[in-house]
Amino acid sequence: MYSFNYQKAKSVDDAVKVIAKNAEAKLLAGGQSLIAAMKLRLAKPSDLVDLGTVKGLSGIKADSKAVTIGAMTRHAEVAASAAVKKAIPALASLAGGIGDRMVRNMGTIGGSLANNDPAADYPAGALGLGATIVTNKRKIAADDFFKGFYETALGKSEIITQVSFPVPRRAAYMKFKNPASRYAIVGVFVADFGSSVRVAVTGAGACAFRVAQMEKALAAKFAPESVADIKIPEKGLNSDLHAKADYRAHLITVMAKRAVEAAMK
Repeated sequence: MYSFNYQKAKSVDDAVKVIAKNAEAKLLAGGQSLIAAMKLRLAKPSDLVDLGTVKGLSGIKADSKAVTIGAMTRHAEVAASAAVKKAIPALASLAGGIGDRMVRNMGTIGGSLANNDPAADYPAGALGLGATIVTNKRKIAADDFFKGFYETALGKSEIITQVSFPVPRRAAYMKFKNPASRYAIVGVFVADFGSSVRVAVTGAGACAFRVAQMEKALAAKFAPESVADIKIPEKGLNSDLHAKADYRAHLITVMAKRAVEAAMK
């Protein structure tokens, strides 16, 4: 690990001041990706700005229309929340399947979304539910947030403060996980809003993406057989030591079918 300056932010504005004047400064949310990268000397921030002590960045609020989660809320808190389990059980289940116990107790929803790992779970949940990512400057629709490999719509001085998830009629998330890391080799989040259906995939491409063909088929008939015969093109999908592109294409259909089955229970 390279040397760096460590600072505890007193407020969001305080954190913004540091990262705005120093191009090499990084924000520390849960640190489950950044600290690991720093230990391997894959990341060399000049300053590490800890958001852990900033008041108002964590917590969960839910009603019949939306679940709003503070950016510094831990995965374990989302998984255990009675309010989330009641409003969007699929979101609580997704959070409960992230990494291992230590990761869930340290990792944050804001950190996960800002990092935008191509195999992370939360991007599928945010995109599948049509979430709104709220920052210190604006509101960003999930459809406009995920730009590419570890790339988001966030600006240099922009910090996620909370995420708002619309409550669907029913939803489910299913993933084929890496047995060691529990990252998604392929994960599919399906959400039925009555008048529309959203299908989001993680782990298969450079970042989370929607599958319009499946959404159209499920809007006409929300049933496993509606997606069972849909073939996903392998072009552009990830291919690595864990799974080749053609296998990931196959898994998208399999996981989508399982997600629909789970949502109907």
